[in-house]
Amino acid sequence: MGSQVSKQLERRKAIDAEKKILADLFESSGDQFPGSDYHPSDHKTWMAGLDPSKVRVRDILFPGTHDSATDKIGIRFVSRPFAQCQSCSIYRQLCRGARVLDVRVQEDRRVCHGILLTYSIDLVLDSVKRFLSETTSEILILEIRTEFGHDDPPNFDSHLSDSLGDLLIHQDDHVFDKTIAELLPRRVICIWKPRKSPAPKPGGPLWSAGYLKDNWIDTDLPNTKFESNMKHLSEQAPVSSRKYFYRVENTVTPQADNPVLCVRPVTDRIHPYSRLFISQAFARGFADRLQVFSTDFITEDFVDACAAVTRARIEGKC
Repeated sequence: MGSQVSKQLERRKAIDAEKKILADLFESSGDQFPGSDYHPSDHKTWMAGLDPSKVRVRDILFPGTHDSATDKIGIRFVSRPFAQCQSCSIYRQLCRGARVLDVRVQEDRRVCHGILLTYSIDLVLDSVKRFLSETTSEILILEIRTEFGHDDPPNFDSHLSDSLGDLLIHQDDHVFDKTIAELLPRRVICIWKPRKSPAPKPGGPLWSAGYLKDNWIDTDLPNTKFESNMKHLSEQAPVSSRKYFYRVENTVTPQADNPVLCVRPVTDRIHPYSRLFISQAFARGFADRLQVFSTDFITEDFVDACAAVTRARIEGKC
């Protein structure tokens, strides 16, 4: 018992030390970057506000949500706090400005996070279609993967293609160099990541796993995650020469050996430092690698920061 308590005390010290490192970095360096004072007038249509004829896909810093469809996961007040990474619906996330969705499914097409279940994938698809019907020039990346430990839903590629139809932007490496206006009326880059089923074919309506990459590190230590994100970002080619999307996730993850297991208090260790990460990417010379930036519990300020980078790129400020 004593050794367990001692271990927990050491873990708390390590977490507190890492939180202090980020707080000190913020205090000494700030979180300003080129164009960082920009705030879209309407988060629901922030892409349209930047002029779709000028916004190339490669210029966009896409704000995304991690484990997007978990607002109703599990049982409220019982299992939900251990798996909920977003507190609002898919539709509300899109209205707040999110443009990358991360959704995990199991065999029966229900969304899941580990062993916990929530609504059908069709609710996600209907929410996407509702949002797109209410806007004219917003594009988004919809990533759907089979959750670890589960089998792929049968005939799921056909289901996605049939459900999203003409909204789908077909796989084409030239997409990265096109403007939003050139892609319209197609609006959705749908990346399907099955575990065992065949991957989507080149040129088809769905994009394969290799088109959205990341380097996930499973830790609840905020500075460890911050610096790991920075290291892996620095190793990427600039957005202008890439033919895939690269994601950085401003999140940390509850660990089984720590008594704090609820997502929100753990992710709050890094959540306030999204602008700091962007400013440090500029300071260290890696800002031209930023392309997808995701978070738990997305806020409008997080979206503002991504929109600001996008606008600065369009205007030649970075």
